[in-house]
Amino acid sequence: MRFRRTTQRIATVLLLVTFSPFLLGQSPQKTHRTRPPECTFQIVQVFPHDSTAFTQGLAYRDGFLYEGTGLNGRSSLRKVRLETGEVVQRIDLPPEYFGEGITLVDNEIVQLTWQSHIGFVYDLSDFHLLRRFSYSGEGWGLATNGSEIFMSDGTPEIRVLDPGTLTEKRRFTVRDGATPIENLNELEFVEGELFANVWGSDRIARISPKNGEVVGWIELKGLLSPVYRLQMGAVLNGIAYDAPHKRLFVTGKLWPSIFEIRIVPKT
Repeated sequence: MRFRRTTQRIATVLLLVTFSPFLLGQSPQKTHRTRPPECTFQIVQVFPHDSTAFTQGLAYRDGFLYEGTGLNGRSSLRKVRLETGEVVQRIDLPPEYFGEGITLVDNEIVQLTWQSHIGFVYDLSDFHLLRRFSYSGEGWGLATNGSEIFMSDGTPEIRVLDPGTLTEKRRFTVRDGATPIENLNELEFVEGELFANVWGSDRIARISPKNGEVVGWIELKGLLSPVYRLQMGAVLNGIAYDAPHKRLFVTGKLWPSIFEIRIVPKT
């Protein structure tokens, strides 16, 4: 097992973020490359969350969070009421599977597993298993822009899948300048950009889905008190976006709270 490559994953925090168009700007257009802009956060409010869920994937729709959790024998798919953290619907994966990232495509939920090379597609309304699909390598995070699905596998590469067949169409490499970014984890599509947790860090990379360029960073260090991050694997992970209200949700493994935050420029 891993925390991505350690032994336990428990607890999550969801953090809700309000974005302004200013913070979702384009990459620099200068002849000489400048470093991608960095942002930090302000906490708006705090919500409860199940501190035993090992969050691997997160998505939002119509007032509910959809959450995929991990660990062999503890992996699940959940529908969670945002305001209270109540789990209103749940299905557990067979114990041989280590659940990973999820995304919502029309009226279906797609979920990865870590090293089993198997993914699952469920009906959104009742979590009925519709079909399985296969892929090579590891499964980490998923996101969609509606016409394509983006998949991470812990490397700097992002796979682009056809949402109908779930077969790979192409790949691109994520780089900050000339530097490939390793450990890309949970993903979310936000205002034309692909957001990615970098496993083991408190940072989210903002990525151009056109060429893989990192166009900005979000620094979330200090969001949760170190008191709640003593357990191994209690790292930031999980991103979901409420597009109509421009709120970004982020979760961490083993975190007991949900945060709504406002992203601000780093000074």
